[in-house]
Amino acid sequence: MSIVVIGNGMAGSRFVTEVRARDRETPLTVFGAERQQPYNRVLLSNVLAGVAGPDQIGLVDPAWYGRNDVDARLGVEVVRIDRAARRVHASDGSVTPYETLVIATGSTSFVPPIPGTEDGLPPGAVAFRTLDDCSAILDAAASARTAVVVGGGLLGIEAARGLAGRGLEVTVVHLAGHLMERQLDPGAGKVLARTLGRLGIRALLDANVTGLRMGARAGAPGAGTAAGGTRVTGVELASGDVVEGDLVVMACGVKPEVGLARAAGLEIDRGVVVDETLTSVTDPAVRAIGECSQYGDVVYGLVAPAWEQATVLADVLTGADAGARFTGARQITRLKAASVELAAMGETHHGDDDPDVEIMQFADASRGTYKKVVIRNDRVIGAILLGETSTAGTLTQLYDRAAPLPADRLSLFFPGTGGAQAADSPVRMPDAATVCHCNNVSKGQIRACWEKGARSAIEVAAETRASTGCGGCRDALEGIVAWLDEQESAPVG
Repeated sequence: MSIVVIGNGMAGSRFVTEVRARDRETPLTVFGAERQQPYNRVLLSNVLAGVAGPDQIGLVDPAWYGRNDVDARLGVEVVRIDRAARRVHASDGSVTPYETLVIATGSTSFVPPIPGTEDGLPPGAVAFRTLDDCSAILDAAASARTAVVVGGGLLGIEAARGLAGRGLEVTVVHLAGHLMERQLDPGAGKVLARTLGRLGIRALLDANVTGLRMGARAGAPGAGTAAGGTRVTGVELASGDVVEGDLVVMACGVKPEVGLARAAGLEIDRGVVVDETLTSVTDPAVRAIGECSQYGDVVYGLVAPAWEQATVLADVLTGADAGARFTGARQITRLKAASVELAAMGETHHGDDDPDVEIMQFADASRGTYKKVVIRNDRVIGAILLGETSTAGTLTQLYDRAAPLPADRLSLFFPGTGGAQAADSPVRMPDAATVCHCNNVSKGQIRACWEKGARSAIEVAAETRASTGCGGCRDALEGIVAWLDEQESAPVG
């Protein structure tokens, strides 16, 4: 069986490495439209902020492909799928046959159809999605003093805090009434806006961008100029106001990249429609994973479900576990940055007026803290932790497993209440507890890795991949390793 993978991003590259971990013989070819090694898109905001370099967010070393007999076509884009002949045609003129085709084309930036974007983004405006986008933003930011970020979702907040970390005055312009409305309720959105304000980030809400403002801006080398010396100098709002900025970052969300799949005649809803084995419902020789795939009515836009799909598909195709199935995933959003920590999961938008649920809430806007747990039938169905996230592990476990709540419900907000130890401490955490949700790594797996000789968080991460996704579990991983070290060195008797 020969496998061809279209897409070498976070889902495609993970699938390729999972296949080779199980099967060294199957011919494997992967096409990546980007020339760079696969990288962690979740950490692009760290590159913007200057706390990580592009070489520090890589997922697969380019030399790995040769060592593992993978035909990697980096910088080569597939332009057509011939399902009848089971071949893919690429931008370099090559034609590659396949027995199984895996589509992992991910998503592309959504740019609203507003005046000024008809022929693509003009100089001074950049989307935020890829490492090349990140490089373009940094080039422009080097000579900029102010920036406008269009979009106050997760992507926009990450871009804004990255630019603010470089000293720019940043304004986030958001269409909705509060930030990150898909994950947060209005109360949490208000606290988040206040927290960002302390970081020098202004939020304009209920603000409809109707166009890009063009003009001449002197003294902006590196930001680019269009014909006639004009470039973007800000955004125009429906209210008639103009928000000026030396740089405009478009972070209005993403959309599944399904052009190739649609042209090949595969069934598309929002993504490529697949079943529990990640097989296209149109063609049994075609699979799809990651942000371009749709299982049920859901397109998963987070890294953990994409990596879970890659693992399931590798198990199925190599025969390592022919019965493996993807039956859906709970989506947990994590944001961990300087002065901004957030965990959100499940149904967060219920209010006190909903008779079917119980709401626990705590807010301290002056400290940037907001906590909310939504309970139904003694089970956590949603939660928000903003500003102080020490109980995120406990809540995530309760949410993931639909487990009964503890008798002391205050411990969901305040670990150690009533003299009890923190529920997240390694002492209290069972081995089955999931520490890294991006990679589905349990405390027991970390313990087993430590017992085999990995004595640092870096070594454990290299073996288990824990903390290599969003990075939100890094503190927990380091805490577990430190606790294990303490147990080894503790005196006996």
